Amino acid sequence: MAQINEVKIAGLEGNFQAQPRVFAHSAKALTIPAGAGNSVEVLDTSGTPTVGDEVTILSRGACLYVGGLGDVKVLLEGDTTIDKITGVITENPVVFKAVPAGSFLPIQALKVYGSGAGGTTATDVIALF
Repeated sequence: MAQINEVKIAGLEGNFQAQPRVFAHSAKALTIPAGAGNSVEVLDTSGTPTVGDEVTILSRGACLYVGGLGDVKVLLEGDTTIDKITGVITENPVVFKAVPAGSFLPIQALKVYGSGAGGTTATDVIALF
């Protein structure tokens, strides 16, 4: 039977001092696809787990570690809009320019967009959650 780890960090209550300070408990190296129109999900939950597989279900995005200098184009948790009439989902990504090598982006990213003009040019990107 597959093991499923569910990470529920949304909806924490209390003041800042009461919030957990765990930075990351798991990581995933991201393979950035070619082409700024392409993207990689921070956590790929597609497919059906088989016996012995471990699946992590996130209720939030992940922060990123950037190993090599460059721009990072991401879709953040709150950067998607849905047209109430047509139901069309629009992604509104943001580009972090000239992120230095060895940097952490303390953001909640759901998706990292591909390389190319206007896309991610940084290398060695790791999702931390």
